[in-house]
Amino acid sequence: MATTLLDPSISAHGPRAVLNDSFATITPPAAERATCNVSVTIDAKSFAIGEALLKSILLEVSCYPKPGLVTPLSSGSHDDMNLQTFILSSAAIAPCFYQCAQLGRQHSDDLAGLLSRVRAVGITYENHLLAVTNQINTQRGILFSASVLCAAAGYLSMRGGILAYTQLGEVVSAICQGLCERDFGQLRYRKPETAGEILFDRFGTSGIRGEAESGFQTVLAAGLPALEAAFEQGLGIRHALVQCLLALMGECDDTTVLWRTGREDLADLQNRAREAVRQGGVLTERGQQLIADLDTHCLQKRISPGGSADLLALTTGFYLLKNKAFSVGVM
Repeated sequence: MATTLLDPSISAHGPRAVLNDSFATITPPAAERATCNVSVTIDAKSFAIGEALLKSILLEVSCYPKPGLVTPLSSGSHDDMNLQTFILSSAAIAPCFYQCAQLGRQHSDDLAGLLSRVRAVGITYENHLLAVTNQINTQRGILFSASVLCAAAGYLSMRGGILAYTQLGEVVSAICQGLCERDFGQLRYRKPETAGEILFDRFGTSGIRGEAESGFQTVLAAGLPALEAAFEQGLGIRHALVQCLLALMGECDDTTVLWRTGREDLADLQNRAREAVRQGGVLTERGQQLIADLDTHCLQKRISPGGSADLLALTTGFYLLKNKAFSVGVM
């Protein structure tokens, strides 16, 4: 069954910063906004957690082929961003991951209270990202979701918890408990304003909020099994990530696609991705041809599965947090 994915205006490879549904517009109450100037001292464990997510976002953008997405070889379905844009924004947001991991390590209260502190740090780095990219939305989705994951990993690491997939997901879910109701519940009294709110009103999809509140169930159910299977089949990192991306594209409601082209194109994209997986993906000639055909299709229709790309980076982050390194060589 398809699950919700990230809001279009904050997903990696998303449109420019209009109708943004981000840290700044997923706004904490006034009392929480007073804590936006968060200062933390980073320890070695927090740096290691943040490093895992920085590696993940860099590996996502550098792997190929990725239908419709930015790669080292193509700008995909975009005319306002390329690999260099992503390198600049990745460098800009990296400190956020370290700081959110440290916030998790320092947190001693109810987990639901940690989200406001993560948001406070995130607002600063979201603004920095947009300044570096001249208001181009490269990685706002992964900035939010990776920051929450870093906070969860930091919290677990301070309590002797193993950074296992299930435990990480459970802590993420606890941090984001009630997020959808708090934010979308406002729509009972006013019209939708942001991209995420419009999509919730139109399609009932909860985007990044639902994905985070679920503990990133799409990653756990589709992404990680696909990535680990690819490694077991002998694929290197780049091709394993492509296999994982196809699995994610076939299983989630990518709200970047919903925003850009609509439900019909999303369903078609999911079916094409599933067929590429069934035919072996990068492991077979037929699968490779279907991937190439899917890329051509995305370019022609200006489809960009940016939400799936974010989940690919999150999947890689989960993997590295648990395993520390890849089970295959780096080449």
